[in-house]
Amino acid sequence: MTTVLPVILCGGSGTRLWPLSRAGFPKQFLALSGNDQGKSLFQEAVERLNQIGSSSAVIGNIGNTVVVTNEDHRFLVLDQLRDLPQVQATLLLEPTGRNTAPALTLAALMASQESDPILVITPADQTIQDGSAFTKAIQDCIALVNADTSKNTIAILGITPTAPETGYGYIQRSGNKGAFNEYAVAQFAEKPDAQIAQTYLESGAYFWNSGMFVLRASTWLAALKEFRSDILDATEKSWDKKSEDKADGTQFIRPDKALFNQIPSESIDYAVIEKCPGSQFEVKMVELNAGWNDLGAWDAVWQVGSPDAQGNVTSGDTLLSQTTNSLIHSSSRLVSTVGIKDLVIIETADAVLVADRKNSQEVKQIVLQLEAQKREEKNLHRKVARPWGWYDSVDEGERFKVKRIQVKPGASLSLQMHHHRAEHWIVVKGTAEITNGDQVILLTENQSTYIPQGQTHRLSNPGKTPLEIIEVQSGSYLGEDDIVRFEDSYGRN
Repeated sequence: MTTVLPVILCGGSGTRLWPLSRAGFPKQFLALSGNDQGKSLFQEAVERLNQIGSSSAVIGNIGNTVVVTNEDHRFLVLDQLRDLPQVQATLLLEPTGRNTAPALTLAALMASQESDPILVITPADQTIQDGSAFTKAIQDCIALVNADTSKNTIAILGITPTAPETGYGYIQRSGNKGAFNEYAVAQFAEKPDAQIAQTYLESGAYFWNSGMFVLRASTWLAALKEFRSDILDATEKSWDKKSEDKADGTQFIRPDKALFNQIPSESIDYAVIEKCPGSQFEVKMVELNAGWNDLGAWDAVWQVGSPDAQGNVTSGDTLLSQTTNSLIHSSSRLVSTVGIKDLVIIETADAVLVADRKNSQEVKQIVLQLEAQKREEKNLHRKVARPWGWYDSVDEGERFKVKRIQVKPGASLSLQMHHHRAEHWIVVKGTAEITNGDQVILLTENQSTYIPQGQTHRLSNPGKTPLEIIEVQSGSYLGEDDIVRFEDSYGRN
């Protein structure tokens, strides 16, 4: 029986799904696939991989799920894993993004410490409509890899193409189907133009590259040593100086930051997979026809949605008249449309996107402009998730800002002070324990306190229900970087 480790690659910022997806809360943490449970793409990916052991004679043990994610997203991952209590996870925290090859290398180095398990690798931001077909295809891949005593086989899922898609790379299969429903891979093809994509579709021999792989940890490390030893050497150096800690029973592993930043940035495909055909490392493809979509643009979200009789996919508070084949999303207010077709309209509390559906890939150009102008809307929503809860900046003007703050039961903000602002706190729900200089006080609904500029303070929720307060800031500078932390439960500076 074989031990299998699910590996979730949970990086990326999903810029083509702005303004809903942002650097501080990217698309993998959003519920975009139209599932009834409201689960995020990340949660769906975790559940899919943890179900692959069912009715399999090959898989003896599903090990801890390995999540490779950004240091800044660790508490988003933890929050969403709490909704999946049956899943045990280990988090590998990258200090910066170095693409998928170093991310997979971290997972392989961790896995190879005790044994040589089979890794099942998937991005965190895809949707699969037919879970049973996915499970069967992955089980075929695992059986294929397990049967190879030479440990040189890499299995990849090839998606049955449904259109001449120009946004995906392709896999060309060759030969006849094998014992595990696999085909040999003749070559990998870059994203084609429309004419070439049409010939690929008509040939029947080309499949979309899903970015989902099955291989042994030792196979990845050996192939990386063969084709990109510089990436392996640099990642090993960072891994050797890793640090470890735990939170809520979940293990955090952090490679050395300075050494990790020196790793060449490269994808799994470019570093290794595309170099394997014709080498000692055999790449085999198992076909997947399961309603796969990588949700790479708003048009893809429309495709996987549940349309009304006019072909519209809506969410939130919307009213439509004479509207067809459009995607309308409301986050915070009523969005109404009259006499439109084939549009994408995405409303959030601080930004609205209107785009032609066929041009939705070009949303990235707006994100580039936001970055060039150093606008905060690129990175954060008005409502910002924090490890202790969230805050929502509801109003601001010259020398003042108003926030609504929620603190989880038992959670606490850092012990901190501000050089440039004072704060007024009003409790609107729950009980607040407030450290204000040398005093520690309890406040309940409709009670308030004042935090002078420069005063050391802390807000905590000692209760069993969420605490909500209204914070009014006043001062000469109200930026989030005016925080000096003295103590913090979450390891922040």
